[in-house]
Amino acid sequence: MKYIKHVPNILTIIRFILIPFVVISLALDNYISALIFFTLSSLSDVLDGYIARKFNAITDFGKLMDPLADKLTQVSTLTTLYVKRIVPFWIVLVVIVKEIVLISGASFLYGKKLVVSSKWYGKLSTVILYLAVVSSFVIHIYNINSNFDKYLYALAIFFTLFAMVSYIEHFYKKGYLPKKEDLKKNTSIKENQK
Repeated sequence: MKYIKHVPNILTIIRFILIPFVVISLALDNYISALIFFTLSSLSDVLDGYIARKFNAITDFGKLMDPLADKLTQVSTLTTLYVKRIVPFWIVLVVIVKEIVLISGASFLYGKKLVVSSKWYGKLSTVILYLAVVSSFVIHIYNINSNFDKYLYALAIFFTLFAMVSYIEHFYKKGYLPKKEDLKKNTSIKENQK
């Protein structure tokens, strides 16, 4: 049982390894393989989170690398779908901007020895985005004439923006980000020192 604590981190590493398989499958128009690899990646994400919580195997590595694996999977998959003209560029742009903001924030907090776990709204935006990507795969596998995936992408983007704002608000309330009063104090101190 002592080895169980390593399983979530191994599953996270496997998700990193699966990313090029998803991208290459899409590039070769093999949507069935892309769907299989993408689903395996998503299931391993659910499994590693479950094992980590069930067996108290949560590590700082997992807290940091698990969301990073999610972000790289999302961005690389969406970018490939954009190149193939399946999703519009604005969807990719919104997701990339959100991830840059959150990665920058996570790096800043990690430098202060603070590790922030994923919140429910981040998980929800990930799930909806997953469903949107899967629906794109299914539409292309079966040549379905439908815009259902586009509606899901719009919903995913809404929750992505909501998650970004919520994370920033959470960091602010926890005191991880400077407040207006602190910024004013720092400015007046600098002016007095001149």
